[in-house]
Parts: sequence; C-alpha cells; structure tokens
Amino acid sequence: MARICGHFQLNRPGFSLDAEFDIPGRGVTALFGPSGSGKTTLLRCIAGLERAPQGRLQVDGAVWQDTTTWLPTHHRPLGFVFQDAALFPHLTVHGNLVYGRRRSTRDAERVRLEQVVELLGIGPLLARKPDGLSGGERQRVAIARALATSPRLLLMDEPLSALDLARRNEILPYLERMHEELEIPVIYVSHMPDEVARLADHVLLVDAGRIVASGPLAATLARLDLPMKLGADSGAVIEGTIAELDPEWHLVRVDFAGGSLWTREQGIAVGRKVRVRVLANDVSLTLDRSERTSIQNLLRGTVDAIGEDGHPGQLLVRVCVGDVALLASVTRRAAAGLDLKSGDVVWVQVKSVALLE
Repeated sequence: MARICGHFQLNRPGFSLDAEFDIPGRGVTALFGPSGSGKTTLLRCIAGLERAPQGRLQVDGAVWQDTTTWLPTHHRPLGFVFQDAALFPHLTVHGNLVYGRRRSTRDAERVRLEQVVELLGIGPLLARKPDGLSGGERQRVAIARALATSPRLLLMDEPLSALDLARRNEILPYLERMHEELEIPVIYVSHMPDEVARLADHVLLVDAGRIVASGPLAATLARLDLPMKLGADSGAVIEGTIAELDPEWHLVRVDFAGGSLWTREQGIAVGRKVRVRVLANDVSLTLDRSERTSIQNLLRGTVDAIGEDGHPGQLLVRVCVGDVALLASVTRRAAAGLDLKSGDVVWVQVKSVALLE
C-alpha cells in the first residue's frame, strides 16, 4: 500500500515541533489535538509553506523533501483547503474552478471537473460570485477548487471551524461522499472529536508539537495509555451495518462484530454500512444483567484494561465486546465497589448512541 512518510523539526520561542509519521496513502488521516498543539504547523510543513530545513517527506514513493531535495509548494501535487475559503472575489464559481484546473496536467488528471461539481453539489452555483454564497457554499467551492487541481494529496486545515453547526452539518455529508468516491488521500486537521469520528480512517494525535499516537481510528481512540486525555470526549467508534428498522418506535438496530445497538432512526436504509460513536460518559457497568431498566442497549463483555481519566476521581475502563472495544467512565469509588479488574465479565449498559453515517 502507498504510504506518506515524513519527519519535521522546528524550534521557535515558546514552541517546538518534532513530528515523525508514517501513514496510509489512502483514506482520511486526521491530525487531531487541542488548539496550539502544532497541527496546522505540521500541515504547512507538508505543504511546503513552512520550511523545516532538516525535514523529509515522501508521498507514494516520490520524494518531496529531504537533505538534497526541496519541492516548493507550487511544484507539490497537492490541494489545500484553509479555514477561510479564500476564493477569488472577482471570479465566478466556475472561474475559481478553472483557475484550480490550470494547476493540473492532463497526464496527472485524477478527477474530472464535472465529477467535482457533481460530487459537491455546486452545479447551481457556477455562475455566481463568492459574495453571493453562504458560508457553507463557499467552503464547498473551496474544496472543489482544491480537487480541481487533481492533487496527489489533499490537505484540509479545519475547513469547518468558521461555520456554525447548521453549515457544518450541511457540508459533512459531502465530505463523506468525497471520501467514498475518490481515491485521493486526505490529511484533515481538526480539534473536533465528532468530525474525526465521522470522517477519519487513521488518526495522528498531536500534543505539544509531538505525535503521541498513530494508528487506525477505533484502535487509537480506545487506548488508555495516551498522555493527552479527552475527558468528556472519550469514547469508541464502531463500524456496523443497519440491520433492522423499527417503525413503531423510530429506531434502527446497528449490528457490529460482537453485538448490536439500537439508536434513533435517521432515514438510512437497511444494509447500509455506518459508524456509531459511544461516549464513555454514556456507558455504565454492572456485574449482573438488569432487565427492568430504561437502558435498552445491554452487552456482555470482558474488562480488558483500566486506566486514568482526566479527573483524579475518575477511571476509564476498556471492555471488549467481541472484536470491539468500548470505553466506560466510572468513578474510582464505583470501580472499587465492583472490585473491577482485568478479565472480569461485565454487562455494558449503553445509554446513548450517536449514528454518524
């Protein structure tokens, strides 16, 4: 499989970056971490917008930077989407796309302009100027312009951070569709756990200028040994399939390797592959199966590990349900009362499930 490998070091007053990575050359890799952790600086190094003199970068076997090679940004076959759409105000949407297309060559064409327009649903906007577009429409056009360059790599720097919740929810389905239909690898910067859970295949956790963890999304988020604690955002991401619709109660059953979960119906067809996110705060544990309870999702699992949470009075318990790891946030007092330890068989009570599509 193609890989994207690099190592960048920068030292500035009050901040240093020392980040080495080796990630898949397909799918979406999220650079995830708190504000100020170095995510955008690392992305700019990859783009060549920041010069790290001793850095190295190889994309799908091609050297973009090492001790003897330096490709300036305009020679790197990449697309870049910023927080601000940064469209040319004097050009129409079509004109902005044509400007992007001029950066590509026919030999390197990985995506057709017509495909980009259809993929991002911007056909009705082609004759309009940027000042006549909503924030969500402008950002869709910015993504389309980046794709119009037929990049070998697409870089996205918190592209939804300037949008309100409604506009974010408007764009996310287009990003999911882009993920499904295009083979262009994406490096996506975000500090929003819900975006990462919905879009990413692989994740690099960045903290204080260092990459503290790297791996497939679900496995990495389920680790308990990370120095960067997610607190209320700790949780599990599960790949599953819509297996049943209950029209009377407006619920759907999502089956996964090891069990099933019921959640609210959102108009997704039976048989569709989906992701669900279960926050650790929405999971409780019991040693006995409870029948008379409002919690409808009960799963039998085995305690795999117990680790620190973000508060000294809390613990994170990782429970394996089949091949899937769930996290439960419990108080130290509760864990002591249950005498929880690795290998214990427990019942997992899931109070809430977020269906991510």
